[in-house]
Formats: sequence, C-alpha cells, structure tokens
Amino acid sequence: MTNLLLEVRDLKTRFHTPEGTVYAVNGISFNLPQGSALAVVGESGCGKSVTMMSILRLIPIPPGQIVSGEALYVGQDLLKLSENEMEANIRGKAIAMIFQDPMTSLNPVLTIGRQLTEPLRIHLGLDHNQAQRRAIQLLEMVGISGGANRLESYPHQFSGGMRQRVMIAMALAANPSLLIADEPTTALDVTIQAQIIELVERLRREIGLTIIWITHDLGVVAGMAERVIVMYAGYIVEEADVDALYEMPCHPYTQALLAALPRADRRRDRRLKSIPGAPPNLLVEPKGCPFAPRCEHVRERCRLENPTLTTVSSSAALRGLSGDHRVACWVDLATGAMR
Repeated sequence: MTNLLLEVRDLKTRFHTPEGTVYAVNGISFNLPQGSALAVVGESGCGKSVTMMSILRLIPIPPGQIVSGEALYVGQDLLKLSENEMEANIRGKAIAMIFQDPMTSLNPVLTIGRQLTEPLRIHLGLDHNQAQRRAIQLLEMVGISGGANRLESYPHQFSGGMRQRVMIAMALAANPSLLIADEPTTALDVTIQAQIIELVERLRREIGLTIIWITHDLGVVAGMAERVIVMYAGYIVEEADVDALYEMPCHPYTQALLAALPRADRRRDRRLKSIPGAPPNLLVEPKGCPFAPRCEHVRERCRLENPTLTTVSSSAALRGLSGDHRVACWVDLATGAMR
C-alpha cells in the first residue's frame, strides 16, 4: 500500500487486575492508507476501543500495560514518544477521537465555547477572538446554526444529536489528519444516527480525513468504510474490503454476525440467528482458536492451535474475493476442508 498514514504491528495490551491479567489486545496488525475509511467491528469487549486507546496511549497505566508492538504514524512510533510529545503534537492535533457518549465526554460545567476554543488555543496558538471565530465556523460546519449564540450554552441545553455534533467539531478543531470515531451513534436514535454518519462522510470528502470507525453493528458498515477488520477476544479474525466481506465472509464469527442482522428480504417465518455460547474469559489466554467453543465448524486442531491471519486461497479469490482478504481460521468454509 502507498501513502500509509498509520501502521500498527503486533500490538498487545494487558490489564493487571486483582482477579488476574486481562488479555485485552493480542497481536493486532493493520495498515491504514491516507484518505481511507476503516471499520473495526465486533461485539462488546472484543478489544476494539482498547486497541485505539492504546495507539493514542490513553489507557490507564497501571493497571493497563502495552506489552509490545508498534504504532507508526507517518513513520513515527507513537508508543515510543514521551507523554509531552503525545499531548503537544499527536492527541487532538494529528489524531482526534470521538467517544461513545457525548454527555459524559463534554464537561457539564463548562460552556460549549470554552470547550471548543481550548484545543484551538493549545494546538493552533489562536488568541481569544480568533478562537471564538473559528469555533463559530466549526459549529456551522457540523450543522449547528447560530453558532455565535450557542457558544455560551452548556451541554445539557443541547440534544443528544447536537452534543455529538459538538464532539465532532471539537475533534476537527485542530485539523487532524486521522479521526477515530468510537461508536459515535450508539446512544442516538436511528434518524440521528444516519445524520451523524452522513455528516462525517461529508466532512471526509470535503477536508480529506482518514477515518477509523469503531462499531459493533455490521449493518451500518457498508455505508461507512472501504475496508473492515473483524475482532474477537482481542484478535483480528478477518480483514477484507467491505464488498468482499459481505459477499463471501470466510470466518465463522463473521458469518454468524451477518446471519444475526435483520434483513428486509428475510422471510417473516424465519427467526434471526443467534450465536450460541458466551464470549471467552479474557483472564485466560486461549491456547486454540478463541471462537472454537462457539463454532459449528470446529475441528480438533482449532482447540489446540490458534490460527494466524492468512490470505484466502486463490480458489476463493476466483469466487469474487480480493487478494488481500485475510482470515484466521483452519477451515475453508466453502469446501469444509482444512486449510
């Protein structure tokens, strides 16, 4: 790939708790080209948010610990920078993050204007008047009219959708090149979700953002991203272009997630398919495939050895998959044969 903005290599993050060590992120690797949109999907607790917060060095240490890996942002390893360098040059300036709940992310006792102008003064060195004018522009850009009158408002005076728009404006304040959106529509109703997704996509086109979407909902991924990473128990189990993932999912977990989605063309007498069992206990490092206890295609090798990500076979590629479709599974689901 050319013009890589972010390269993550073998990232491992642990949390040392009184109950034991939590194996939260277990050797994550991926590339992110400039100007692209990547979706990271999986059920709650699979390591999506911890992966991104590790890259930004936002996990609490202790109990958290980044055990190994690299996170190369335009060739610079973020995991080796000092805290002062991360604060001054990376967080909010080069890489910005939108968090899940805008009500808890915004400070309830500070005005919207105060919270919007702070990153403008810190990262761009604007004076008070310049920061005020830029804050008004940012509010207008994210669809909040009357920005001059809104700066003195407090978060509780905004609806959920408007608070999320404010969070997007804050994230874009210092003109970052990478925006990480951590389930930004979870607490919003369906109509507002669609508006927020359309807003971020429009901003991506207009200002050339590179985006990482974190979500548990495969149903909205097709309109968000060009490429998808599926995570389970702290591992990447499948990675593909979005069309290939929907047309020919190669991991049993991905297949199960797609089968659980409501579909307009589903027969009324057919029930949604659920995934049997429960997610694994992350206090125990799996010896075999972490999905094996819940998998209907499980073989003996699956219980003994955890597969690594490998490119799908050439025969699979001929069925319409791209050459960079990777899966961590011992079984070829199309033929039933072992890989």
